[in-house]
Amino acid sequence: MTTALAEEIARVYGTPAVVIDLDKVEANIARLQAACDAAGVANRPHIKTHKSPELARLQVAAGARGITCQKLGEAEVMADGGIDDILISYNILGEEKLGRLGALQRRVRMIVAADNPVTIAGLPKAAEIAGRNLEVVVECDTGRKRAGVETPGEAVELAKQIAAAKGLTFAGFLMYPPETGWPATQDFLDTANAGLREAGLEAGIVSTGGSPNIPNIGKLKGSTEHRSGTSIFNDRMQIAAGVASLDDCALTVYATVVSRAGPERGILDSGSKTLTSDKGGLDGHGYILEYPLARIAQFAEEHGFLDLSGSNERPNVGEVVRVVPNHVCVVVNMVDRLVTVRGDKLIGELPVAARGKLT
Repeated sequence: MTTALAEEIARVYGTPAVVIDLDKVEANIARLQAACDAAGVANRPHIKTHKSPELARLQVAAGARGITCQKLGEAEVMADGGIDDILISYNILGEEKLGRLGALQRRVRMIVAADNPVTIAGLPKAAEIAGRNLEVVVECDTGRKRAGVETPGEAVELAKQIAAAKGLTFAGFLMYPPETGWPATQDFLDTANAGLREAGLEAGIVSTGGSPNIPNIGKLKGSTEHRSGTSIFNDRMQIAAGVASLDDCALTVYATVVSRAGPERGILDSGSKTLTSDKGGLDGHGYILEYPLARIAQFAEEHGFLDLSGSNERPNVGEVVRVVPNHVCVVVNMVDRLVTVRGDKLIGELPVAARGKLT
């Protein structure tokens, strides 16, 4: 049944509404910080999930060293919001982006990642614009098969190129190990560090990443910091990975049942433009808290198709339900604001200031 809070949110904001519980947000921030503190590594949370300077400031206030961004546009918004220690975990290429990076470096501490000579060759331009050295970490792939060099030898050669470039400082390594790939990552790091020593270099930063890797924080000998994004809100993917529970999910989408044209089916007002089509390998497109045996079986842009065949309890037209998304990061990027609550109390709203910052 629709609760008083759901009715209030629907009345004030309409549905679909993307809602965060600040009590759970703060608990998730504290939990990640405690895990990093216990492991003796710094916390550098990734803001790609929440895209909010206000939430980033909460993370820094709780003890985070700085933040991680994926794109320059995100970093610009965060710097405007008072964050002054930012890692961009992405190759930055092109004159326009290098100019913006140089302007940022004049204002705040910037660290950038690179995994190829072309990227590194362009970065001195940003340092020249800034008038001071730019710190660069070499991104390393240890089995996830995304960006990153694949061998320790390549990592060392890029470190040498960085160290030899005017205006650049070799700062260390950036990694996102597979959840079961930490022994191989240790071998990679040990071999790379040996090569650095022969070259007279040292990795001051060894940055590991991923919310699914929270149980592995500190297991890499020599790691100095960890990057986790999704853990501030959590979602069905984090539940499936075993690193969060339903009670840890701070974000839900409030959606209204707008049609019940058949006894075993219905329509939500939340389709692919709200919950997104990223299933994350899971069954259905979200978990309905009030009707856990119902399935959001498929999407149109503004329609969520309910399969109610497995649920004895079924919603009525006009009922507001709460959906835990499969992948929360892309949901946040679909909306301009997050509605904020504490438990059963409506608090207000929070702008998603860095949404849509693709460059």
